[in-house]
Amino acid sequence: MRLFVFSKKSLLKSIFVFLIFTFSAVFAATGRFAMLDVFLQTQRELPIYCVETNEKKVALTFDAAWGDEYTDEILDILEKNNAKATFFLVGAWVDKYPDKVKKIYQKGHEIGNHSTTHPHFSQISPQKMKEEILKTSDKIKRITGKGTTLFRPPFGDYNSLVVKTVKETGHYCIQWDVDSIDWKDPGEEVIYNRVVSKVTNGSIVLFHNYAKQTPKVLDRIIKDLKAKGFEFVTVSELIYKDNYYIDHTGKQRPIGNNTR
Repeated sequence: MRLFVFSKKSLLKSIFVFLIFTFSAVFAATGRFAMLDVFLQTQRELPIYCVETNEKKVALTFDAAWGDEYTDEILDILEKNNAKATFFLVGAWVDKYPDKVKKIYQKGHEIGNHSTTHPHFSQISPQKMKEEILKTSDKIKRITGKGTTLFRPPFGDYNSLVVKTVKETGHYCIQWDVDSIDWKDPGEEVIYNRVVSKVTNGSIVLFHNYAKQTPKVLDRIIKDLKAKGFEFVTVSELIYKDNYYIDHTGKQRPIGNNTR
């Protein structure tokens, strides 16, 4: 009979490997990768691209950074269809169009934060990021009486440090999983097909208030998605506020019984 002698160091290493393997197997089976990532400290910080939900809910979002030519028309279409949306506003836009900010808010839509000067956040310091976010939140609060809790990075540009810094300002970092590419003016049918074919439960759709083809196709998009059973909610109504994790695709998923 052959005897195997393990040193204390080897034994501890074997136990550690066994625990990691067991831990991984259990969490792979239960889908709780968020806790595993925290344990291993391997998770990359990600914004929320979409939400896991059994409900047929979708969030329409509009970034406002430049002009306001089509804002009123978009608001009219939303109102006609009894659809709520979230508008991500740049601080410079807020300064230029305070009446539009007030109108968006008074129409019952949500206002999110899109920075003050629309820089690439991955290229500026955490201190500058916080200034960009908090300054715009203050601008919006002076008009509406309410600050912001949602932030969308300009250009969709982020890294782990950006997401971490956004959280430190008390904001949820929001991206999108359905891009209308309306800013490219690709044609009404292209915008329509991209949105209607890609929307699923918990989707966040990206539009722009200054894209000239958006108001021409928005009514049809809303009506056809409604015909499929979708309800339009704000981003804050869509996302989980606690007991969640964000998987490697950017989908926000509930932990435990925090489901809907």
